[in-house]
Amino acid sequence: MEIVLVRHTSVDVPKGTCYGQTDVPVRETFEQEAELTRQSLEQFLPFDKVFSSPLTRARKLAAYCGYPDAETDERLLEMDMGEWEMQLYDEIQDPHLQEWYDDYLYQPTTGGESFLQQYRRVAAFLDELKGKPYQRVAVFAHAGVLISAGIHGGLYSWDNAWSNLPDYGDYIIVETQNFASPEHGE
Repeated sequence: MEIVLVRHTSVDVPKGTCYGQTDVPVRETFEQEAELTRQSLEQFLPFDKVFSSPLTRARKLAAYCGYPDAETDERLLEMDMGEWEMQLYDEIQDPHLQEWYDDYLYQPTTGGESFLQQYRRVAAFLDELKGKPYQRVAVFAHAGVLISAGIHGGLYSWDNAWSNLPDYGDYIIVETQNFASPEHGE
């Protein structure tokens, strides 16, 4: 199965804001950005099934691309940034911030989750999807979801995953036959 994972368009928050699972608005350039995404996805049509994060920024792009009834799944949410949500990274006063910077893979955000926790929920979604009778699926989601899927789909290693961050409105493709074990095996 081919899974096309699409990152939402740009959001209307100040640069450097930790917005994670907060349901933030999209920028006023949404229609222009979304049209480019819609056009780039035409080469993959038709999709057998379309999924989306429950957050508005992903659902809105799915709807613009022709999928207003995309099935939402909580496992497709962006990383839970906990108490840091909607703070500027440079202004977060939490003493655990440096611990997270040093070991974001295992260290959860205060009141939130670690990247490994996000990876595991995304991998569980993808592994469940693998058992379905689809040939091509679209998933509208977030950067952390795409990076997790890229690791699980063998596109990236744990060490270089974040250097492959897709732009807003861009996509990656993973094939289910390339899935790793759902557990991180460092």
